[in-house]
Amino acid sequence: MLAEAHLSAIIQSSDDAIISKDLNGTVLSWNPAATRIFGFEESDMIGTSIRKLIPAERQLEEDDILGRVIRGERVKSFDTVRRRKDGSEISVSITVSPIFDKAGRIVGASKIVRDITARESNQRALRESEARFRMLADNISQLAWVADATGSIDWYNKRWYDYTGVAPGSTDGWGWDKVHHPDHVTRVQDHFRASIAAGREWEDTFPLRGVDGEYRWFLSRAKPIRDESGAILHWFGTNTDVTEMLEKEEQIRVLLMEVNHRSKNLLSVIQALARRSGGGDPDFLHRFENRLASLSANQDLLVRRGWSTIMMDELADAQLSILGRDSREQVLTQGLSIPLSPRCAEIIGMALHELATNALKYGALSVPTGRVALSWEETDTGLFKIDWRESGGPNVIAPEGRGFGTTLIQHIPARSLDAEVTLDYAPAGLNWRLRCSTQTARALAS
Repeated sequence: MLAEAHLSAIIQSSDDAIISKDLNGTVLSWNPAATRIFGFEESDMIGTSIRKLIPAERQLEEDDILGRVIRGERVKSFDTVRRRKDGSEISVSITVSPIFDKAGRIVGASKIVRDITARESNQRALRESEARFRMLADNISQLAWVADATGSIDWYNKRWYDYTGVAPGSTDGWGWDKVHHPDHVTRVQDHFRASIAAGREWEDTFPLRGVDGEYRWFLSRAKPIRDESGAILHWFGTNTDVTEMLEKEEQIRVLLMEVNHRSKNLLSVIQALARRSGGGDPDFLHRFENRLASLSANQDLLVRRGWSTIMMDELADAQLSILGRDSREQVLTQGLSIPLSPRCAEIIGMALHELATNALKYGALSVPTGRVALSWEETDTGLFKIDWRESGGPNVIAPEGRGFGTTLIQHIPARSLDAEVTLDYAPAGLNWRLRCSTQTARALAS
């Protein structure tokens, strides 16, 4: 009796519907959980057919269940749909076992029904999420892939297979070397392995072979995906076709070289005209040709930089190259690689050129003992500063008049850069200072 009472308590308190029926499908018992799941009271179901719970299109399921029970088979858990009292349908998981009497004859079946609505909802949400991910992953323009923590790739999007034409799975792991150009694959592998080992983002540019056998250039990036503790779980990577962009960059580079060549030809023509029109003044011709050389040096820098920015240290080196090795060694330069706009670089370059030629002719660089300290910096307050200080040279005498050289050194930078420019003819050595906003130095429109 104690065992029967214990079994009854289990059935009554179970979260799953526990139902018994005879071999015709007539309900014999109905626990409280069955009422919670289906909405039918015990009095509604005892003595009626279990088929009341089964939608019309699924009645064959009951035929199969009864047939298997009569044969003494146990029906393992399967997912299906049943109908509630209000007519709504509910997702359930059902297990059915034969019931034997004391003589060992099969007299009915015991059915356990579990509500799987929440599980089905979660699975449906997961399927929808996976479908959205695959729709996104397969329709972006990039070739996308996912690798494990070691860098072994275990998933590619459809774009990868469309572009490469390889069989699915054939490039898994480290098999992607099959579509890499032999001249680049070792470098790419070494770089990728180093990034994986260091746990840092990876970026590289290399050619990949397409289904047509032609190679195209791709900019590739991979980002580590970490768990809450910071450990790397996966790497997510993309390959972006940049072939046309690189081709256009090369076209622009060639065009810039051509423009540079024609500009220098034009400067040569101007130089020839100046020689014919200079009235035999060698000093004028020398100064004029030097200024043309300064413009030419700036032009070369701009072409190398794609006509974008010029670094201040490169500009200083280019303008001081006119001094020759001995005089150049008398100049100490100090400053970081600060980017300048093309127009700003042109203005400062001409000023430095003029300061250098004057120092070589009249100032500190005219004697072996002279020195020039050229420094530049950006301050935390948004100021760009340049200082030219001469020392150890002849006693400085301020010029009586102000010529075009002073215009290049002082007036043009002050006006064009909205700068504070100081020109101090101190007896011990000339000092030149320029102060303007960093924003102006970097972003001044050409």
